Amino acid sequence: MTTFTLAHLSDPHLPPLPAARASELFGKRLLGYLNWKRNRHRIHRRDVLDALVTDLRARQPDHIAVTGDLVNLALAAEFAPARAWLEQVGPPARVSLVPGNHDAYVGGAGPRFAASFGDYMRGDSAAGFPYLQRRGPLALIGVSTAVPTAPFMATGWLGQAQLDALDRLLAGLSGQSLFRVLLIHHPLLSTHGYKRLTDSDALQAVLKRCGVELILHGHDHIHSTMWFEGPTGRIPAIGVPSASSIADGHKPAAAYNLFAIERERDGWQCAQTVRGFGDRAGIHELQRTSLI
Repeated sequence: MTTFTLAHLSDPHLPPLPAARASELFGKRLLGYLNWKRNRHRIHRRDVLDALVTDLRARQPDHIAVTGDLVNLALAAEFAPARAWLEQVGPPARVSLVPGNHDAYVGGAGPRFAASFGDYMRGDSAAGFPYLQRRGPLALIGVSTAVPTAPFMATGWLGQAQLDALDRLLAGLSGQSLFRVLLIHHPLLSTHGYKRLTDSDALQAVLKRCGVELILHGHDHIHSTMWFEGPTGRIPAIGVPSASSIADGHKPAAAYNLFAIERERDGWQCAQTVRGFGDRAGIHELQRTSLI
């Protein structure tokens, strides 16, 4: 069978931050704005993001997954530039998106994000989460953990309705010859309580019962591989650094993943290649690993 290549990038936090109206800067947004001006504007750079996307597109993947945090403070002026950027990455037929916590930074931001990017988050037969998109041998399943939170919090939440719908969706895919990929912004485990997925245990129970072949996430801005129990074996969960970040001594520089997926007899092969900025100039291969 022909190899299908899935690319994965996350957390572009599209720079620069546009001018904010005074009426928008209160509560959590004001704190985020001050943090951007003090620190984050030096870390997230448009030239880094553009170089990474150029390199990704040169690899000519069959499909691209973007796991959230397109914007920073969910200001009204952020959504049009973020939409223009995503269109440069690829059209909705070639790009699958799930939202991150910064895309729902404050109350009311989530619906605005959905209105701006709904065609990148629509299932083949229905809108809403979880969605299902079939692309080649893949079943791409997108969920939303993006909810507004209090200042200094960046937790995520699926909710029982979405968990129940995911359970039904995965049960319906059982027995089909599809490589199932779960797209989610928050990792299933986090070392920081203020960044955790609050109903991760319930999600892990669904995955242990129904299974997927691969989980892709963002949020932590680091290279990450974790393994979770599935019905017939372990499931790899892969995270990736911010797509616009320079190395700042705490988090690595921008990178993206490529997954080469191929059917082999009664199973699957999946090889991961990491490309990004490392210890030498320019973007280059950082790692290559066989996951399955």
